[in-house]
Amino acid sequence: MFLAEENLFKVFTIPVLKGNPDRALVDPFSVMLSDEMAEKYFGTEDPLDKELQVDGQFAAKVSGVFKKFPANSHFHPDFLVSFSTLRDTNIYGEEGLRTNWGNNSFSTYLLLPKNYDPKRMEAQFPAFLDRHMTGDMPPEMPKPSTWTKLFLNKMTDIHLHSHLDTEIEPNGDIQRVYIFGAIAVLILLIAAINYMNLSTARSATRAREIGIRKVAGAQQRELIGQFLSESLLMTLLAMVLAVGLTGLALPVLEGLTGKNLTIQSIFNGRFLLLAIGVTAVVGLLSGVYPAVFMASFQPIAVLKGGGLPLRGSGGNVSLRKVLVVGQFAISIILISCTGIVFQQLNYMQEKSLGFDKEQVITLPYYSILGARWEAFRQEMRANPSVKEVGRSLLVPSNRLLNSSGTAKVQMGDTLLNSSESLYQVYADHDFFPAYGIPFAAGRNFSRDFKTDDSTAFIINETAMRMIGWQNPAEAIGRPFEYEGRHSGRLIGVVKDFNFESLHERVKPIVFYMPTGGNNFTHISLKLSGNNIPTALSHVEKIWRQFIPDFPYQYTFVDESFGQLYEAEQRQGRLFTLFSGVAIFIASLGLFGLAAFATAQRVKEIGIRKVLGASVGNIVTLISKDFVWLVLIASVIAVPVAWYAMSNWLEDFAYRIQLPWWMFALAVSLALAIALLTVSFQAVRAAVANPVESLKTE
Repeated sequence: MFLAEENLFKVFTIPVLKGNPDRALVDPFSVMLSDEMAEKYFGTEDPLDKELQVDGQFAAKVSGVFKKFPANSHFHPDFLVSFSTLRDTNIYGEEGLRTNWGNNSFSTYLLLPKNYDPKRMEAQFPAFLDRHMTGDMPPEMPKPSTWTKLFLNKMTDIHLHSHLDTEIEPNGDIQRVYIFGAIAVLILLIAAINYMNLSTARSATRAREIGIRKVAGAQQRELIGQFLSESLLMTLLAMVLAVGLTGLALPVLEGLTGKNLTIQSIFNGRFLLLAIGVTAVVGLLSGVYPAVFMASFQPIAVLKGGGLPLRGSGGNVSLRKVLVVGQFAISIILISCTGIVFQQLNYMQEKSLGFDKEQVITLPYYSILGARWEAFRQEMRANPSVKEVGRSLLVPSNRLLNSSGTAKVQMGDTLLNSSESLYQVYADHDFFPAYGIPFAAGRNFSRDFKTDDSTAFIINETAMRMIGWQNPAEAIGRPFEYEGRHSGRLIGVVKDFNFESLHERVKPIVFYMPTGGNNFTHISLKLSGNNIPTALSHVEKIWRQFIPDFPYQYTFVDESFGQLYEAEQRQGRLFTLFSGVAIFIASLGLFGLAAFATAQRVKEIGIRKVLGASVGNIVTLISKDFVWLVLIASVIAVPVAWYAMSNWLEDFAYRIQLPWWMFALAVSLALAIALLTVSFQAVRAAVANPVESLKTE
């Protein structure tokens, strides 16, 4: 649900199915529905002028229906309530809207004239802030423009490039797009290298054709053109096949990426141009080396003995080795990165957060429960499957975004002031027991002390150190003032715990009970682990008994924390897939090069066998060159992977140390795959009858 001003439809192109877009959001307590919500609540009836109850706070009259926003939209409203509703004093009030310049609840969109430079407007923002944000600030306080900033974002850049605390919806990350785009290019490069190696490996079958064409008068450039044409045709056929397979694989890709993908969203004019460009580049890149290589055959040497004049072409052999080194360096990098991603994910799942998140569920808190809260709580706890029931403004796994100022503490003649703002969390008497959060000193909020409802504060250890204490016992009982308005005494210090994901360090937090006791948004219930289904059934029964008109929706806190790492989990799955594809394609290339090498040394192998060499000797002879190539690839790959994953881990406040054994495992795996691939060709050559290879001598 979003509140929106009446000129929304002049800024955005939103298809309105029913109602007048010029008037639909003018009157207070008006609401527009998406076509999906209109069908959900009203079925086939006309919803116009009917009423909906909004969170039990007010009734809103339906003034229009709009088409549901597509999946790739900037935001996705189910309901649009008229912004003028906020001006009602029972909802928010006109005065608050005009004077509360510190409120971050609103997103403002500006439709600028064509070719207008946004920097012209941004240049006026500092003076604008100084003019409007001063309010009740004391004269000695610095101007607002010195400690806050207002700026513009191009809307089409927000999803991938903006990472602010109060985004309208969770965004993507351009860095991940770059990472997976680079991996795709590397895999495509491995495939192109394979084509080069396989083309040169099978060049023996075309040697006589090339010799005859040259004798018949074919020029080298004509042969190069022929082979390049074959490469381009092969790449074009591959692109057609890839497009078809992509269409079939979209459901699998949706599961891997978590994105809503459709044929229409992928196959458009831009994609067609990109596909043509990639086809041309890959076809030329992969075909130019084999074309020049095969067009350079000497016709006399080819037609005289039927073999290939390659033994003296050391430059060509070296280039092929470089290509194999590149292939396996890429494979080792991907294997290492995949392993480290999963190591970090496993660390985040298993690291102690400083509280007990198991068997804790959260429910939304509605103000209608206010007067009946104690009865609701007692009914919930009447069943032994529910151990604790507490309320709070936020729950662990939420972002800490509410910071209203610094804390001041009087110690004798000394006034201690926190160096940074403290993040505030409203919590009641049962919040800390519900999560098993231990106290370093002092006590919890208590119903035995009525003043706790208005004058008691609890802080965490990070806030304690920021104020200037090292010993929690020093803080207990001290006069305490927060954000210049709330004052009382510190009654407790809780041990540090990870309220947010492990991407963030523990922040300084102050806990207190809200004035009036009704500014809560969440209920936290600690369940007995003996019979979760029974506990959930009891919770639902009490919910429907007290507030039957509100939807019963619960969330397990451990699942909420798991969702915080969903992007990394998808990244790990994609890395695994890409690593497998890269290794498979690299193995194909190595297979081709092994076939090429054994074809070159077939007579040498025959002579060695006649002189008594065993199959093991032959396999070792052929394999050792490739083992060296993989070892050289590892020398290149390990530093690159170490650097890349060091940078990736910087996004986490709590992270693993890069394990050396993961790089060793990646190298060993690549080496094993290379040996298995080469050994197949080596054994095949070693067991062949030497008479067949030597009978022409």
